[in-house]
Amino acid sequence: MNPARREMDSAAGSPGKDECMVILPAIDLHEGQCVRLNQGDYATAEKVAESPLKTVNAFEEAGARWLHVVDLDGAKAAKPQNDNTIFDIVKNTHMHVEVGGGIRDMNTVEYYLQNGVSRIILGSAALRNPEFVKEAVQKYGKKIAVGIDARDGKVAAEGWLETSNVDYLDMAKRMEEIGVRYLIVTDISRDGMLNGPNLVMLDKINNAVSCNIIASGGVSNLKDIIDLHELNLYGAICGKSLYAGSLDLKTAVLAAHRISGKHMHSEEAMDDFIEQYFQKGDLIPAVVQEAATGEILMLAYMNRESLKRTFSTGYTWFFSRSRQTLWNKGATSGHVQKVVSIHADCDDDALVVKVIQTGNACHTGAHSCFFKNIWNQ
Repeated sequence: MNPARREMDSAAGSPGKDECMVILPAIDLHEGQCVRLNQGDYATAEKVAESPLKTVNAFEEAGARWLHVVDLDGAKAAKPQNDNTIFDIVKNTHMHVEVGGGIRDMNTVEYYLQNGVSRIILGSAALRNPEFVKEAVQKYGKKIAVGIDARDGKVAAEGWLETSNVDYLDMAKRMEEIGVRYLIVTDISRDGMLNGPNLVMLDKINNAVSCNIIASGGVSNLKDIIDLHELNLYGAICGKSLYAGSLDLKTAVLAAHRISGKHMHSEEAMDDFIEQYFQKGDLIPAVVQEAATGEILMLAYMNRESLKRTFSTGYTWFFSRSRQTLWNKGATSGHVQKVVSIHADCDDDALVVKVIQTGNACHTGAHSCFFKNIWNQ
Protein backbone atom coordinates (compact mmCIF):
# COMPACT_ATOMS: atom_id res chain seq x y z
CA MET A 1 0.00 0.00 0.00
CA ASN A 2 1.32 3.45 -0.91
CA PRO A 3 2.32 5.30 2.29
CA ALA A 4 0.25 8.29 1.18
CA ARG A 5 -2.88 6.30 1.97
CA ARG A 6 -4.61 6.51 5.33
CA GLU A 7 -2.92 9.78 6.27
CA MET A 8 -4.93 12.67 7.65
CA ASP A 9 -4.53 15.19 10.43
CA SER A 10 -5.32 13.50 13.74
CA ALA A 11 -7.00 16.74 14.80
CA ALA A 12 -9.59 16.11 12.11
CA GLY A 13 -10.57 12.86 13.79
CA SER A 14 -9.46 10.44 11.08
CA PRO A 15 -7.26 7.40 11.65
CA GLY A 16 -3.60 7.07 10.92
CA LYS A 17 -2.29 4.57 8.42
CA ASP A 18 -2.06 1.74 10.96
CA GLU A 19 -5.61 2.14 12.29
CA CYS A 20 -9.03 0.87 11.28
CA MET A 21 -11.09 1.43 8.18
CA VAL A 22 -13.43 4.39 8.66
CA ILE A 23 -17.16 3.63 8.69
CA LEU A 24 -19.21 6.55 7.38
CA PRO A 25 -22.99 6.37 7.88
CA ALA A 26 -24.80 8.29 5.15
CA ILE A 27 -27.79 10.55 4.80
CA ASP A 28 -29.18 11.74 1.48
CA LEU A 29 -31.16 14.96 1.79
CA HIS A 30 -34.19 15.80 -0.32
CA GLU A 31 -36.29 18.81 0.69
CA GLY A 32 -34.83 18.69 4.19
CA GLN A 33 -35.69 15.01 4.70
CA CYS A 34 -33.57 11.85 4.92
CA VAL A 35 -34.28 9.69 1.88
CA ARG A 36 -32.69 6.80 0.00
CA LEU A 37 -32.60 6.18 -3.73
CA ASN A 38 -32.15 3.00 -5.73
CA GLN A 39 -29.37 3.27 -8.33
CA GLY A 40 -29.54 7.06 -8.28
CA ASP A 41 -33.13 7.18 -9.53
CA TYR A 42 -34.85 10.20 -7.97
CA ALA A 43 -38.24 8.64 -8.66
CA THR A 44 -37.42 5.96 -6.05
CA ALA A 45 -36.84 8.49 -3.25
CA GLU A 46 -38.14 7.04 0.01
CA LYS A 47 -38.18 8.84 3.35
CA VAL A 48 -36.23 6.73 5.83
CA ALA A 49 -36.16 8.85 9.00
CA GLU A 50 -38.25 11.52 10.68
CA SER A 51 -35.40 13.86 11.59
CA PRO A 52 -31.96 14.23 9.99
CA LEU A 53 -30.47 15.54 13.24
CA LYS A 54 -31.91 12.75 15.40
CA THR A 55 -30.66 10.23 12.86
CA VAL A 56 -27.15 11.66 13.01
CA ASN A 57 -27.26 11.74 16.83
CA ALA A 58 -27.99 8.00 16.76
CA PHE A 59 -25.06 7.46 14.39
CA GLU A 60 -22.80 9.33 16.78
CA GLU A 61 -24.00 7.30 19.77
CA ALA A 62 -23.18 4.14 17.81
CA GLY A 63 -19.55 5.23 17.61
CA ALA A 64 -19.26 6.74 14.13
CA ARG A 65 -16.89 9.68 13.84
CA TRP A 66 -17.57 10.69 10.23
CA LEU A 67 -20.84 11.40 8.43
CA HIS A 68 -21.38 11.31 4.67
CA VAL A 69 -24.04 13.77 3.44
CA VAL A 70 -25.38 14.19 -0.08
CA ASP A 71 -27.55 17.17 -1.03
CA LEU A 72 -29.65 15.46 -3.69
CA ASP A 73 -31.51 18.63 -4.59
CA GLY A 74 -28.21 20.48 -4.79
CA ALA A 75 -26.83 17.91 -7.21
CA LYS A 76 -29.72 18.62 -9.58
CA ALA A 77 -29.78 22.39 -9.09
CA ALA A 78 -25.96 22.76 -9.24
CA LYS A 79 -26.00 24.79 -6.02
CA PRO A 80 -26.71 24.09 -2.32
CA GLN A 81 -30.34 23.40 -1.47
CA ASN A 82 -30.20 21.67 1.93
CA ASP A 83 -27.39 23.72 3.44
CA ASN A 84 -29.38 24.88 6.47
CA THR A 85 -30.11 21.26 7.42
CA ILE A 86 -26.44 20.40 6.99
CA PHE A 87 -25.30 23.30 9.18
CA ASP A 88 -27.82 22.30 11.84
CA ILE A 89 -26.17 18.87 11.93
CA VAL A 90 -22.66 20.36 12.09
CA LYS A 91 -23.58 22.66 14.98
CA ASN A 92 -25.37 20.03 17.04
CA THR A 93 -23.07 17.01 16.78
CA HIS A 94 -19.39 16.27 17.28
CA MET A 95 -19.09 14.30 14.06
CA HIS A 96 -16.90 15.28 11.15
CA VAL A 97 -19.11 15.91 8.14
CA GLU A 98 -18.26 15.46 4.48
CA VAL A 99 -20.70 17.00 2.01
CA GLY A 100 -21.36 16.51 -1.69
CA GLY A 101 -24.00 17.66 -4.15
CA GLY A 102 -24.15 20.97 -6.01
CA ILE A 103 -20.65 22.21 -5.20
CA ARG A 104 -19.45 23.76 -8.46
CA ASP A 105 -17.29 26.76 -7.51
CA MET A 106 -14.82 28.03 -4.92
CA ASN A 107 -17.40 30.26 -3.26
CA THR A 108 -19.50 27.21 -2.40
CA VAL A 109 -16.46 25.28 -1.18
CA GLU A 110 -15.53 28.15 1.13
CA TYR A 111 -19.16 28.60 2.21
CA TYR A 112 -19.33 25.04 3.51
CA LEU A 113 -15.87 24.97 5.08
CA GLN A 114 -16.39 28.28 6.85
CA ASN A 115 -19.56 26.87 8.39
CA GLY A 116 -17.85 23.85 9.93
CA VAL A 117 -17.99 21.15 7.24
CA SER A 118 -14.83 19.02 7.43
CA ARG A 119 -14.53 17.74 3.86
CA ILE A 120 -15.98 18.74 0.50
CA ILE A 121 -16.89 16.20 -2.17
CA LEU A 122 -16.61 17.35 -5.78
CA GLY A 123 -18.38 15.17 -8.33
CA SER A 124 -19.75 16.61 -11.54
CA ALA A 125 -17.41 19.59 -11.19
CA ALA A 126 -14.40 17.26 -11.19
CA LEU A 127 -15.52 15.79 -14.50
CA ARG A 128 -16.44 19.07 -16.17
CA ASN A 129 -13.85 21.40 -14.67
CA PRO A 130 -10.65 19.75 -13.43
CA GLU A 131 -8.99 23.17 -13.09
CA PHE A 132 -11.51 24.00 -10.37
CA VAL A 133 -10.57 20.81 -8.53
CA LYS A 134 -6.90 21.71 -8.86
CA GLU A 135 -7.54 25.17 -7.40
CA ALA A 136 -9.55 23.73 -4.51
CA VAL A 137 -6.90 21.11 -3.72
CA GLN A 138 -4.10 23.65 -3.85
CA LYS A 139 -5.95 25.83 -1.35
CA TYR A 140 -7.57 23.27 0.93
CA GLY A 141 -5.60 20.04 0.44
CA LYS A 142 -7.04 17.15 2.46
CA LYS A 143 -10.38 18.87 2.87
CA ILE A 144 -11.20 18.13 -0.77
CA ALA A 145 -12.46 14.73 -1.96
CA VAL A 146 -13.67 13.69 -5.39
CA GLY A 147 -16.62 11.39 -5.95
CA ILE A 148 -16.30 8.97 -8.85
CA ASP A 149 -19.72 7.52 -9.59
CA ALA A 150 -19.59 4.90 -12.34
CA ARG A 151 -22.19 3.16 -14.43
CA ASP A 152 -20.79 0.25 -16.48
CA GLY A 153 -17.31 1.58 -15.82
CA LYS A 154 -18.07 5.08 -17.10
CA VAL A 155 -18.24 8.17 -14.92
CA ALA A 156 -21.71 9.65 -14.32
CA ALA A 157 -22.53 13.25 -13.43
CA GLU A 158 -25.34 15.69 -12.67
CA GLY A 159 -26.84 13.64 -9.85
CA TRP A 160 -26.25 10.47 -11.92
CA LEU A 161 -28.63 11.76 -14.58
CA GLU A 162 -25.88 11.78 -17.24
CA THR A 163 -23.19 9.24 -18.12
CA SER A 164 -19.94 10.32 -19.77
CA ASN A 165 -17.47 8.38 -21.92
CA VAL A 166 -14.73 8.75 -19.29
CA ASP A 167 -13.41 5.52 -17.77
CA TYR A 168 -13.44 5.50 -13.97
CA LEU A 169 -9.77 4.46 -13.74
CA ASP A 170 -8.70 7.24 -16.10
CA MET A 171 -10.67 9.69 -13.99
CA ALA A 172 -9.00 8.43 -10.81
CA LYS A 173 -5.53 8.84 -12.29
CA ARG A 174 -6.32 12.40 -13.41
CA MET A 175 -7.45 13.27 -9.92
CA GLU A 176 -4.32 11.71 -8.43
CA GLU A 177 -2.16 13.85 -10.74
CA ILE A 178 -4.03 16.96 -9.57
CA GLY A 179 -3.25 16.08 -5.95
CA VAL A 180 -6.60 14.74 -4.73
CA ARG A 181 -6.10 12.57 -1.64
CA TYR A 182 -9.59 11.09 -1.20
CA LEU A 183 -11.77 9.34 -3.79
CA ILE A 184 -15.30 8.23 -3.00
CA VAL A 185 -16.07 5.43 -5.44
CA THR A 186 -19.59 4.25 -6.26
CA ASP A 187 -20.88 1.60 -8.63
CA ILE A 188 -24.31 3.08 -9.33
CA SER A 189 -25.77 -0.32 -10.17
CA ARG A 190 -25.06 -1.44 -6.58
CA ASP A 191 -26.25 1.69 -4.76
CA GLY A 192 -29.28 1.11 -2.56
CA MET A 193 -29.68 -2.49 -3.74
CA LEU A 194 -28.16 -4.27 -0.69
CA ASN A 195 -26.45 -6.83 -2.92
CA GLY A 196 -22.87 -6.15 -1.93
CA PRO A 197 -20.25 -3.67 -3.15
CA ASN A 198 -18.38 -4.08 -6.43
CA LEU A 199 -15.21 -5.55 -4.94
CA VAL A 200 -13.49 -6.01 -8.31
CA MET A 201 -13.97 -2.36 -9.24
CA LEU A 202 -12.84 -1.15 -5.82
CA ASP A 203 -9.77 -3.38 -5.80
CA LYS A 204 -8.73 -2.15 -9.26
CA ILE A 205 -8.98 1.51 -8.36
CA ASN A 206 -7.30 0.99 -4.98
CA ASN A 207 -4.31 -0.59 -6.71
CA ALA A 208 -4.26 1.93 -9.59
CA VAL A 209 -3.79 5.11 -7.55
CA SER A 210 -2.25 6.23 -4.26
CA CYS A 211 -5.41 8.08 -3.14
CA ASN A 212 -7.40 6.98 -0.10
CA ILE A 213 -10.39 5.04 -1.42
CA ILE A 214 -13.79 5.25 0.27
CA ALA A 215 -16.24 2.61 -0.95
CA SER A 216 -19.87 3.56 -1.51
CA GLY A 217 -22.85 1.56 -2.72
CA GLY A 218 -24.08 -1.96 -2.02
CA VAL A 219 -22.92 -2.45 1.58
CA SER A 220 -25.56 -4.70 3.13
CA ASN A 221 -24.13 -6.60 6.09
CA LEU A 222 -21.13 -7.29 8.29
CA LYS A 223 -19.55 -9.58 5.69
CA ASP A 224 -19.35 -6.64 3.28
CA ILE A 225 -17.48 -4.61 5.90
CA ILE A 226 -14.98 -7.45 6.31
CA ASP A 227 -14.62 -7.84 2.53
CA LEU A 228 -13.91 -4.13 2.11
CA HIS A 229 -11.43 -4.20 4.97
CA GLU A 230 -9.57 -7.04 3.28
CA LEU A 231 -9.12 -4.81 0.22
CA ASN A 232 -7.25 -2.39 2.49
CA LEU A 233 -9.59 0.49 1.72
CA TYR A 234 -9.55 3.71 3.69
CA GLY A 235 -13.29 3.85 4.36
CA ALA A 236 -16.77 2.46 3.70
CA ILE A 237 -20.03 4.37 3.40
CA CYS A 238 -23.16 2.66 4.75
CA GLY A 239 -26.60 3.96 3.87
CA LYS A 240 -29.64 1.87 3.09
CA SER A 241 -28.38 -1.11 5.08
CA LEU A 242 -28.58 0.95 8.27
CA TYR A 243 -32.13 2.05 7.60
CA ALA A 244 -33.27 -1.38 6.41
CA GLY A 245 -31.80 -3.04 9.51
CA SER A 246 -29.49 -5.46 7.68
CA LEU A 247 -26.42 -3.82 9.24
CA ASP A 248 -25.97 -2.58 12.80
CA LEU A 249 -23.74 0.52 12.81
CA LYS A 250 -22.27 -0.08 16.27
CA THR A 251 -21.30 -3.62 15.27
CA ALA A 252 -19.79 -2.39 11.98
CA VAL A 253 -17.69 0.26 13.73
CA LEU A 254 -16.53 -2.23 16.35
CA ALA A 255 -15.74 -4.89 13.75
CA ALA A 256 -13.73 -2.46 11.64
CA HIS A 257 -11.77 -1.53 14.71
CA ARG A 258 -11.23 -5.04 16.03
CA ILE A 259 -10.17 -6.69 12.77
CA SER A 260 -7.60 -4.00 11.98
CA GLY A 261 -4.51 -5.85 13.15
CA LYS A 262 -1.71 -3.30 13.05
CA HIS A 263 0.61 -5.18 10.71
CA MET A 264 -1.14 -8.55 10.54
CA HIS A 265 -2.71 -10.37 7.64
CA SER A 266 -6.50 -10.05 7.87
CA GLU A 267 -6.87 -13.79 8.58
CA GLU A 268 -4.66 -13.45 11.64
CA ALA A 269 -6.44 -10.29 12.70
CA MET A 270 -9.79 -12.07 12.52
CA ASP A 271 -8.47 -15.01 14.56
CA ASP A 272 -7.19 -12.60 17.20
CA PHE A 273 -10.54 -10.82 17.30
CA ILE A 274 -12.45 -14.10 17.76
CA GLU A 275 -10.10 -15.53 20.40
CA GLN A 276 -11.24 -13.06 23.09
CA TYR A 277 -14.62 -14.83 23.25
CA PHE A 278 -13.14 -18.25 24.05
CA GLN A 279 -11.06 -17.44 27.11
CA LYS A 280 -13.31 -19.60 29.34
CA GLY A 281 -13.82 -22.56 27.03
CA ASP A 282 -14.08 -23.84 23.48
CA LEU A 283 -17.81 -23.09 23.13
CA ILE A 284 -19.84 -19.93 23.61
CA PRO A 285 -23.66 -19.83 23.89
CA ALA A 286 -25.41 -17.76 21.22
CA VAL A 287 -28.95 -16.52 21.77
CA VAL A 288 -30.54 -15.93 18.36
CA GLN A 289 -33.04 -13.07 18.25
CA GLU A 290 -35.24 -11.85 15.42
CA ALA A 291 -34.06 -8.33 14.60
CA ALA A 292 -37.44 -6.97 13.51
CA THR A 293 -39.52 -8.17 16.49
CA GLY A 294 -37.03 -8.92 19.28
CA GLU A 295 -38.44 -12.45 19.61
CA ILE A 296 -35.98 -15.05 20.93
CA LEU A 297 -35.75 -17.75 18.27
CA MET A 298 -33.28 -20.31 19.56
CA LEU A 299 -30.20 -21.05 21.62
CA ALA A 300 -27.17 -22.69 20.04
CA TYR A 301 -23.42 -22.88 20.58
CA MET A 302 -20.50 -21.58 18.57
CA ASN A 303 -16.87 -22.58 18.51
CA ARG A 304 -14.10 -20.50 16.97
CA GLU A 305 -14.62 -21.80 13.46
CA SER A 306 -18.41 -21.38 13.43
CA LEU A 307 -18.13 -17.80 14.70
CA LYS A 308 -15.51 -17.12 12.05
CA ARG A 309 -17.77 -18.54 9.33
CA THR A 310 -20.68 -16.48 10.64
CA PHE A 311 -18.60 -13.33 10.24
CA SER A 312 -17.26 -14.27 6.82
CA THR A 313 -20.57 -15.42 5.28
CA GLY A 314 -23.06 -13.12 7.02
CA TYR A 315 -25.23 -16.13 7.97
CA THR A 316 -25.35 -18.17 11.19
CA TRP A 317 -23.08 -21.17 11.75
CA PHE A 318 -23.05 -23.22 14.95
CA PHE A 319 -21.32 -26.20 16.54
CA SER A 320 -23.38 -29.29 17.33
CA ARG A 321 -22.40 -30.71 20.72
CA SER A 322 -24.14 -34.03 19.99
CA ARG A 323 -22.67 -34.56 16.52
CA GLN A 324 -19.39 -32.73 17.21
CA THR A 325 -19.55 -30.92 13.89
CA LEU A 326 -20.30 -27.51 12.38
CA TRP A 327 -23.72 -26.77 10.98
CA ASN A 328 -25.10 -23.92 8.92
CA LYS A 329 -28.63 -22.93 9.96
CA GLY A 330 -31.05 -23.49 7.08
CA ALA A 331 -28.59 -25.35 4.85
CA THR A 332 -31.11 -28.14 4.27
CA SER A 333 -34.44 -26.48 5.13
CA GLY A 334 -33.80 -23.13 3.48
CA HIS A 335 -34.75 -21.39 6.75
CA VAL A 336 -31.58 -19.33 6.82
CA GLN A 337 -30.64 -16.61 9.28
CA LYS A 338 -29.04 -13.48 7.81
CA VAL A 339 -27.02 -11.79 10.53
CA VAL A 340 -27.78 -8.16 11.35
CA SER A 341 -25.58 -7.76 14.43
CA ILE A 342 -23.72 -9.70 17.09
CA HIS A 343 -23.39 -8.42 20.65
CA ALA A 344 -21.27 -9.87 23.45
CA ASP A 345 -22.19 -9.61 27.12
CA CYS A 346 -20.07 -7.73 29.67
CA ASP A 347 -17.87 -10.79 30.32
CA ASP A 348 -17.41 -11.73 26.65
CA ASP A 349 -18.73 -15.25 27.34
CA ALA A 350 -22.19 -15.13 25.73
CA LEU A 351 -23.53 -13.72 22.46
CA VAL A 352 -26.80 -12.28 21.19
CA VAL A 353 -27.11 -12.74 17.43
CA LYS A 354 -29.79 -10.59 15.79
CA VAL A 355 -30.97 -12.03 12.49
CA ILE A 356 -33.42 -11.75 9.65
CA GLN A 357 -35.12 -15.17 9.83
CA THR A 358 -36.34 -16.89 6.68
CA GLY A 359 -39.16 -19.30 7.53
CA ASN A 360 -39.31 -20.98 10.94
CA ALA A 361 -36.35 -21.25 13.29
CA CYS A 362 -37.35 -24.42 15.13
CA HIS A 363 -37.00 -27.92 13.67
CA THR A 364 -40.51 -28.70 14.99
CA GLY A 365 -42.00 -26.21 12.55
CA ALA A 366 -42.58 -23.53 15.18
CA HIS A 367 -41.26 -20.06 14.43
CA SER A 368 -39.36 -19.99 17.72
CA CYS A 369 -37.92 -22.87 19.73
CA PHE A 370 -39.24 -21.17 22.88
CA PHE A 371 -42.93 -21.98 22.48
CA LYS A 372 -43.50 -24.00 25.69
CA ASN A 373 -45.06 -21.83 28.38
CA ILE A 374 -44.11 -23.50 31.69
CA TRP A 375 -44.94 -20.73 34.16
CA ASN A 376 -46.73 -17.39 34.46
CA GLN A 377 -47.03 -15.24 37.55
